[in-house]
Amino acid sequence: MTGTEQVEVRRSSRRRRTVSAYRDGDRIVVLIPASMSKRDEARWVQDMVLRLERSEARKRPSDEQLMARATQLNDEYFGGLAQPASVRWVGNQRTRWGSCTPGDKSIRLSTRLQGMPSWVVDYVLVHELAHLLEPGHDDSFWAWVNRYPRAERARGYLLGWSAAAEVDPPGSEGHVD
Repeated sequence: MTGTEQVEVRRSSRRRRTVSAYRDGDRIVVLIPASMSKRDEARWVQDMVLRLERSEARKRPSDEQLMARATQLNDEYFGGLAQPASVRWVGNQRTRWGSCTPGDKSIRLSTRLQGMPSWVVDYVLVHELAHLLEPGHDDSFWAWVNRYPRAERARGYLLGWSAAAEVDPPGSEGHVD
């Protein structure tokens, strides 16, 4: 375990031998049989958290892959006008999905996005790329963002995720940052 993970163990009397784990927001849920001993529980929880983290690591793009994807999205939706200097994951954004510093053209995405559908991550990238052209959230900015065909759906997904996780969304108007 990374040490920062919240783990919830759920015992089930219907579960006989199988153990499983999944992510629920910022928490990992491990399902075990009710009859399992505390010692076996500790071993299985550690094993299942490691398995889940390894699986997620295989699925999440690296910073280099994120940069490559941002470049593709820039070409597709901005005609190459929004050139980021860097794009990377950061773990310190608890109230934002992403951020952009137009001065140095850096884009940062919250690690909370890892494991979300790629079209949601793409939306956040498009949102931050638009800030390289329009720093505020005015009509010109939204015109750029709304070139992405799944923009409204992704905003809804992020708002729904925030509600389910009982986290205040970054903005009431679909703002990412």
